[in-house]
Amino acid sequence: MIDENTPRKSGSINHLRLTVTDIPRSEVFYGRFAEFMGYKLVERTETRLSWAMPASHGNLQFLILSVAENAQPHDRYAAGFHHCAWNAETREQVDQFHNLLVENGVEILDPPADYGYEPGYYAVFFADPDGLKLELAYVPQCGSETYWHLFEARGVNPLDDIQYQSGSNATG
Repeated sequence: MIDENTPRKSGSINHLRLTVTDIPRSEVFYGRFAEFMGYKLVERTETRLSWAMPASHGNLQFLILSVAENAQPHDRYAAGFHHCAWNAETREQVDQFHNLLVENGVEILDPPADYGYEPGYYAVFFADPDGLKLELAYVPQCGSETYWHLFEARGVNPLDDIQYQSGSNATG
């Protein structure tokens, strides 16, 4: 274990609220992958959608979408939101999710691959209908533990000069 107190509530995500341009279109898009990850639709109005699921620390975690008036095109390289990553249980779940995205014509930014962010990091990157970058990632517990132990021993940038850092990097 990384520490005796995992899972911790302090600092964990309570909710992610995204602004979208079209609620019906976003319900179709987000509904598929939210349900794949175990979220349930708990709120639906003409201007807002909300999915929730229990988190390991005991509270609910939410994905909330609100419609934008006079929305500007999203630029992930401007100050503000770049992307959000959700955890997967297994590498196979990432692959199954990728297949679901492809079957539904979702824009794939980077197909499933190993990335050097943590040992064993495996992810797929994709875009929502408004161009928001999203990710489903699998990291084995031992990969996070290794990363944390290296951080404690080496400090900032613990993977510098370590072989598995040479994995590919996701675009954009």
